[in-house]
Amino acid sequence: MLDSAPPAWTRPHLAAQITVDLTDHDATLRAAKEAAAVRPVAGVLTYLEHYVELAARIARDLGLPAPTPEAVEACRDKAATRRLLAEHGVPSARSVVVTTPDEAVTAADTIGYPVVIKPRGMAGSAGVRRADTPADIRAFYQAATTETVLGLDEHAVAGVLVEEYLAGPEISVECVVLGPGRVEVVAVTRKHLGPEPGFQETGHTVDATDPLRRDPDVHAVAHAALEAVGITTGVMHVEMRLTPSGPRIVEINARLGGDLIPRLVELATGVSLPLAAARLATGQRPDLTETLRRAAAIEFQYPTARGRIGHTTLTEATAPWIERLVVTRQVGDLVAAPPHAALDDRLAFALVTGPDAATCRRRTRTALNHLTVHIDQPVHVTACVR
Repeated sequence: MLDSAPPAWTRPHLAAQITVDLTDHDATLRAAKEAAAVRPVAGVLTYLEHYVELAARIARDLGLPAPTPEAVEACRDKAATRRLLAEHGVPSARSVVVTTPDEAVTAADTIGYPVVIKPRGMAGSAGVRRADTPADIRAFYQAATTETVLGLDEHAVAGVLVEEYLAGPEISVECVVLGPGRVEVVAVTRKHLGPEPGFQETGHTVDATDPLRRDPDVHAVAHAALEAVGITTGVMHVEMRLTPSGPRIVEINARLGGDLIPRLVELATGVSLPLAAARLATGQRPDLTETLRRAAAIEFQYPTARGRIGHTTLTEATAPWIERLVVTRQVGDLVAAPPHAALDDRLAFALVTGPDAATCRRRTRTALNHLTVHIDQPVHVTACVR
């Protein structure tokens, strides 16, 4: 493992670890080559958005299987993604790169309100906002540039996009790319979003019997999107919206899905996406045999107001369908409520299994009822600048 500060939980699973500043790509490449000179390296893999291009470069330099750095960069750079999708006729959103708030307003006037303001190279809906007026545009442009400065390493793509707003439910298609033009859809994740103007992901559900897994339009759009950006191997997390005109691409992630989505897929279908990714990274064919047909869901608990956590109470939760119930913030932490919340504001999450999606959604709420979080001196903030 190469990391600037390897977390303690990984150590029992490691043959070796190398401490290196991952934002220094040249130093990381040197460290990887030095490691390969000492012991055989079978593959290179990361699950973190900021390092997918770096991992692809290391794999290329070591002669190991991986997507090309160019294809991965086309996924990371959302402007490049939109351009390639448009060139290949893949349903997506109209998008304009802007460098000032005035340019953003002009772009929105051209596209038509509402629009979406988003950083050019972030993940996890960070800095993404729906804008309905020029005042929204100016406020959210500043938020998007702030998220970019705080959240990206020096090699990532900076900038802001103004995009067409896509109406409809949001899903992600968990794809395993076995080679050029060979894409297997292992699962479809139904995303649950918080209130707009933000797009916080408040939960996800995977159902092995979801009819979208066999939907020809969903398959066609996912396949075409991966081909457009040049992805030929790996496990990919392809996000789309089911609009009235059909599925349209939100973004393509050249990595495993976050938010424990791979764990949901495994609990629902029996297929391990991390193991599939590892096998592809080492030149092996993954086993995608489905051994389960049930559902799994995760729900994140956000605060209802801004403030510091005063105290928490977690009662024992022993139901067999609760896979885990985890508190993620501590007493004294300052947290914000949606729609101004970020990933770090999540208080806890519950991960459950069940016979179907509806049962799982009920069970996540039941599980989270075991947790009470008190916010000291809560501050309620208005949802949108007008």
